[in-house]
Amino acid sequence: MRIHRLSQALINKIAAGEVIERPASVVKELMENAVDAGATRIHVSVGAGGTDMIRVVDNGCGIAAGELELALTAHATSKIHDADDLFRVGTLGFRGEALASIAEVSQLVLRSRAADQPEGAQIEATGGRLSTVGPCGAPVGTTIEVRNLFYNVPVRRKGLRTAATELGHVKETFTRIALALPQIDFVLSNNDRPIFDLSGTGRWRDRIATFFGRELADNLIWVENTDGDVQLSGYVAHPSHSRANNQMQYLFLNCRYIRDRSLQHALREAYRGLLLAGRFPIAFLNLAMPPEDVDVNVHPTKIEVRFHNAGQHYGQLLSTLRTKFLSTDLHVRVRGESEDPTGAHDDDQADRLRDELVGWAKGKVAQWEVDAAEELGEEVQRTFDASEPREPLSITRLDRPWAPAGGTRGTAPAGHSDAVAEPDAGGCGEPNLAARVPAGSASLRAVQLHNRYLVTESDDALVIFDQHALHERILYEQLRSRLAASPLETQSLLVPEPVDLAPAEAAAVVEHRDTLGRLGMNVEPFGGDTVLISGYPAMLANLPPAEVLRELLEPLLTAGREAARDALLDDLLHAIACKAAIKAGDRLAPEEITSLLEQRHLVDNAHHCPHGRPTALVFTREELDKRFKRT
Repeated sequence: MRIHRLSQALINKIAAGEVIERPASVVKELMENAVDAGATRIHVSVGAGGTDMIRVVDNGCGIAAGELELALTAHATSKIHDADDLFRVGTLGFRGEALASIAEVSQLVLRSRAADQPEGAQIEATGGRLSTVGPCGAPVGTTIEVRNLFYNVPVRRKGLRTAATELGHVKETFTRIALALPQIDFVLSNNDRPIFDLSGTGRWRDRIATFFGRELADNLIWVENTDGDVQLSGYVAHPSHSRANNQMQYLFLNCRYIRDRSLQHALREAYRGLLLAGRFPIAFLNLAMPPEDVDVNVHPTKIEVRFHNAGQHYGQLLSTLRTKFLSTDLHVRVRGESEDPTGAHDDDQADRLRDELVGWAKGKVAQWEVDAAEELGEEVQRTFDASEPREPLSITRLDRPWAPAGGTRGTAPAGHSDAVAEPDAGGCGEPNLAARVPAGSASLRAVQLHNRYLVTESDDALVIFDQHALHERILYEQLRSRLAASPLETQSLLVPEPVDLAPAEAAAVVEHRDTLGRLGMNVEPFGGDTVLISGYPAMLANLPPAEVLRELLEPLLTAGREAARDALLDDLLHAIACKAAIKAGDRLAPEEITSLLEQRHLVDNAHHCPHGRPTALVFTREELDKRFKRT
């Protein structure tokens, strides 16, 4: 075989295969060129989702007539001049491949007029063959029309999807660019029907609302942080809004849409404990930094970049979000029917519980108002009548265990002797006990419903707590704080207990026994797939040791590399807190309710359990009035 030089046409087709994957790729390249040209209005029109026609019109600086042919030549660009420019790229496009690649696999018309030119000029390309440049009427700016994409590459043409699918990709590409540049007017239409007409107001939240709905936009949290020359700014969504994938994580670098696994991991870590398993955060974030601090020339599509100091940016994003969340009220506020076109809440527990509550309330509203009037009129002092005696629940700060008093479930903490006990009404849907719960300077009455939910009021809302989720969060925070100082207390066994496990389980337990030891679980191999438990967490002393160990198996089996040890420890703390917390179905005494709701003010992130479920739902007075047709 002899070595030979490829023709320029073939080179362009190869480049097109890398850069131009589908109609959306053409839209991306042409929109980026329009932005780089300084356009303040960009109009994108497609036909049949871009498979028949793509037209991009801008009011940018335009191209001089004498440079139109050069603009369609491979690796011709006005954006870089020497090798050093590759390491300080400040434009969206720069490689000089796009127009030549598009012209090679389509029928293209380019019209343009520079601001200092009296008339416009036009050039056509068919399968890479260029016409002569001729005059034409045109406003200042550039119009590029692409028809019959891949008409001369049958395999690629056949690989295109339906017009609806291709239009979906075009819309996503349009969204990524328009989101990053809210100061520019953007228009998108398909088959001459408008899809988006965006005014360049410069308000990012308004542009987000246009694409994803006002409800989501109203539940965004602004974050910003400056670390040296790097500025992080943008919005992240309240944890009540999430997705089943990471497709709504819009990360921008100097207003260029990028994908970066490290930043996405930092984002997910920041939401750890705020979202359910399998849910992903929503974010619209921009990193602004000197161009020389990042290499954007690592992929033909320019979506992937290489940071010179990736660790710094990871830490900046993670710490910024965690700090912001600590100072933000992240309780789930229940509203009316969602206006979010993406259906973000279809499977959220908050909506299901809301519907359950409204159904219960409609059936019980008359009795509820009677009970409320009686409770507001006088303090009812009654003795709590326990139907099934049991051991006191360990609702505790770990350093202050409760002790039974006179055979009752527990004694109220000092300063809260005004707890009020209500007799059991007999029905599972009726409030069965009440307690006074301090909240700042006010005093709230709390009732337990269905032996799982605690209902209180604030100045302007009804608040419903999930007793298990709230206690689980409190225990988790206490455990984590205690573990930072020393290992957890161990309950030693007089006779070590052997536990038979599956081979993979036994191997995981032995591998991580030092970590288990820090949590109070002492294990050692006993031969074969059997391990020996000599001690286990003291706070779980009422549970069988083997059961406790089995609860910890799932985090052990899914543990990753050595670098993930901290995440493993965190998952194990989740499991212990979940196992130790009071359960749905546990009936609480008034003083237990008081203690539980008191302690929520002593921990971070009390609004979500460690697994990401909300610990409380907030029904504002306005929302309740609307639900009961009072407004």
